[in-house]
Amino acid sequence: MPAMTAVDAGARAGAGVPAEAVGPLVRGVGVLRRLAEAGGTLSPSALERATGLARSTVDRITATLARMGYVRLDGRDVVLTPGVLELGNAYLAALRLPALLGARADALADELDESVSLAVADRDGIRFIHQATRRRALSVSFRIGDLLPAERTAPGALFATEWTERDWARWRARRAEDPRDTAFPAVPPRPEPAHGTADAADAVHTLDTVDTVDADFTDRVRAARRDGWALDDQLIEPGLVAVSAPVRDPRTGRVACVASVVSHTSRHPAADLPATLLSRLRTAVAAMEADLRTAPPPEPGPAPAGLATWTTASKQELGRDFVESLARGLTVLTAFGEGRPALSLTDVARATGLPRATARRALLTHEYLGLVAAAPHEDRAFTLTPRVLDLGFPPLSRTTLPRLAEPHLRALADRVREPAALAVLTADGTEIQYTAGAGTSGVLTVRIPVGARLPAAATSLGRVLLADTGAPASPGLAEIRTRGYALVDEELESGLRSVAVPVRDRTGRAVAAVNVATHAARRSLEDCVRHLLPALRATADDIQRDLHRASRFTRVPTT
Repeated sequence: MPAMTAVDAGARAGAGVPAEAVGPLVRGVGVLRRLAEAGGTLSPSALERATGLARSTVDRITATLARMGYVRLDGRDVVLTPGVLELGNAYLAALRLPALLGARADALADELDESVSLAVADRDGIRFIHQATRRRALSVSFRIGDLLPAERTAPGALFATEWTERDWARWRARRAEDPRDTAFPAVPPRPEPAHGTADAADAVHTLDTVDTVDADFTDRVRAARRDGWALDDQLIEPGLVAVSAPVRDPRTGRVACVASVVSHTSRHPAADLPATLLSRLRTAVAAMEADLRTAPPPEPGPAPAGLATWTTASKQELGRDFVESLARGLTVLTAFGEGRPALSLTDVARATGLPRATARRALLTHEYLGLVAAAPHEDRAFTLTPRVLDLGFPPLSRTTLPRLAEPHLRALADRVREPAALAVLTADGTEIQYTAGAGTSGVLTVRIPVGARLPAAATSLGRVLLADTGAPASPGLAEIRTRGYALVDEELESGLRSVAVPVRDRTGRAVAAVNVATHAARRSLEDCVRHLLPALRATADDIQRDLHRASRFTRVPTT
């Protein structure tokens, strides 16, 4: 069994499992957490060991998650898919801070040429909700959703200025239980005591270390309260430094999130950060607070529809391999979102179509797991917590378009038995560059390696992209734009035919294209349009759906 995570520890603190908790939902959430901790991929056997569940239970849970589009079964592995991002996206949309403040953080990162992050409090830790990173050989690798212990960060000291005695007691209990921070996989664990010492000496050393950390953190919290900013001088690992300032909620005056500029000592010694970076950070924070004051109330987006009907139909189709209580419990999280940050039991039942009793048990289970919080009054309103980001968000928040496309290209190539590829237009618009592909086992097949470049005007991939770059320069490109695909017949090479369609981002702009290539002897032009084009369009839709999920709150590079 792995070390108990901080989330697990929080869920198990205090009272035991509520009598009305949904057991399959508890186990399914555990599977998603273990997958996220492992980077998004584990074999069923590894999941069995990591969760302590029986293999049959793991198989039923993963089959259900696959049906929901949250994982895919790839050979012997269970792999998180971008579909699971809808859970974290629901939290981030309800929070609104990434949408309102993300552009300010990005602009500050561009101005300083340093990484900038936004973080929120998560009990006695901090969790990232936005990252604007620099693409360097030596760069910050934290991801959206990563959880860090408060005492090893600058934002943690700022959040702790508002802690109650209960918060401090919970923090000290966690520190005593896990002095090496093994429950926080995003940070290196603290060093172990020196080998060869007696058990009693080890215990004294551990207590001394805990006491030293406690004293240091309380001193830094005191300084943060006095100064209004905080410094991270290599608290996480050698070389990593940061300066942070709080962004306050204009309604309450409390810290809504913390903005940080992150660098390393070869660029900025920690002692120089207040003089070199703090002033510009504070200017950006003031603009963020102004944005919060003037932001109009959110317009509620459409609530999910037909979820209860879908889960019932899936249960009827798959039988015992589909765990309906798990699926229904997870759909409850998607009832929240932009304009729907706090929902009553009645609201959740109405949004999901679930019976009130079912929705209530799911909410109680999520409250136990730390995924939702309830207001302390009789007609309780529920809100999502940052811990929803534990459910697969971190390993997928740094994905790329080629990585999103690869499984879909493989499925397409297997379906039509022809090679498929993804390509982007180069900066000057004269060439395309292949960024992903899937081949076939035929003797006569098209093999163009990833990274290869070809003239854009002579390829179906290039033409469908050129047709989308403003006013087309020729009637031929105008026709391609109108019909939505490009068909090239033996222009690049004798015998080579290909058909391509665009892949569009959330704004509708064509950022890449996918194609299927074939030999003229195998398929006529009519066959390419009648049989290859529908499958190709369905694949482009699948890639676009994943791209839109993954790019809602993160930047997805096209190469």
